[in-house]
Amino acid sequence: MSYLVPTEFVTKMVDAGESKIFMSTRDTLIRAFMAGAILALAAVFAVTIAVQTGVFLIGAILFPVGFCMLYLMGFDLLTGVFVLCPLALLDKRPGVTINGILRNWGLVFLGNFAGALTVAFMMAFVFTYGFSIEPGAVGQKIAEIGHARTVGYAEHGAAGWFTIFLRGMLCNWMVSMGVVGAMVSTSVSGKVIAMWMPIMLFFFMGFEHSVVNMFLFPSGIIMGGDFSIADYFIWNEIPTALGNLVGGLAFTGLTLYSTHVRTGAKRKAM
Repeated sequence: MSYLVPTEFVTKMVDAGESKIFMSTRDTLIRAFMAGAILALAAVFAVTIAVQTGVFLIGAILFPVGFCMLYLMGFDLLTGVFVLCPLALLDKRPGVTINGILRNWGLVFLGNFAGALTVAFMMAFVFTYGFSIEPGAVGQKIAEIGHARTVGYAEHGAAGWFTIFLRGMLCNWMVSMGVVGAMVSTSVSGKVIAMWMPIMLFFFMGFEHSVVNMFLFPSGIIMGGDFSIADYFIWNEIPTALGNLVGGLAFTGLTLYSTHVRTGAKRKAM
């Protein structure tokens, strides 16, 4: 399946980070919007499967279909650019600056949020027949998830906040492995297999993904979840995004870059 060795795909990671920093505002927003929308559809797909079958594992096994689709189309998630863009700065690519990285992150955040929010409104409309009836079992489940993963954390105070942060770190450790997985092969089947494994793991373990949550929590509020917008941002989105940044960069981006691009000194043969 045309596997690339680490020195090859890590160089592709740096190249990808550089290209995203210099991408036009229009293209960045469109690609981020589509990524947020597709991942939102994958999330509601997985929740629907879990509710209808009563087996959450089946939903987790099938959730990566959305991730694979969006990356095969070249769309961008915030969790991905968190990992890729700083590598271009570390590699001292010409013209790459911290301001350029922050600009990319801000635009991708806005695009992801707009895409996820659009799908949240569309699915809420579908579940309630234009808000004329109560949401069904899937809508109620989404509302319950929103309550449990905001107010549920808030009940534990600082310990709850840092729990979300750590779940965000663990999430993007796996999700960024999926981003890298899209680069380890030149065939579609190879890319899909490499992406599928870590994404299935993160979803089943209930780790916190900032873009998935951009759909789940606004959707939960729309469908009557007992939590507020402030609860969502303070007790989920902010610590999740920070955890995603630290986890993906520390566990995946920096480790791969430091040992496959900026390698240590060779051991001398005796």
